[in-house]
Order: sequence, then structure tokens, then C-alpha cells
Amino acid sequence: MDYLAALLPSAGLLVLFLVLMRSILHADRRERAAIAKERAGRGTAPESADGSGPAS
Repeated sequence: MDYLAALLPSAGLLVLFLVLMRSILHADRRERAAIAKERAGRGTAPESADGSGPAS
């Protein structure tokens, strides 16, 4: 039973890390969708990967 007590903190941190990363990725996906929707409404060309201007 001691092994369970030794592994529990690490398992808890793993779960916390996974929940945090999932939240970050979902927020990023929602932000990108909102930006794309707004740009589609304005008719603006998408930016290049480095954000310096319109993609060619």
C-alpha cells in the first residue's frame, strides 16, 4: 500500500497537467475560430505564419 501513497502525488500532478494543457489547447482553438470568423466577415486575407502580413 506504500507504493500507492508514493505514486499518488505524481499521478495527481499528471492529471492537473493534462487538464491544464487541454484547457489551453481548447482556448487556442476557440480563439483561432473566432479570428477566422471575424476575418471572413470583414473579407480580410489571412496572415502569413509569422504574422507579418497577408499570405502569398
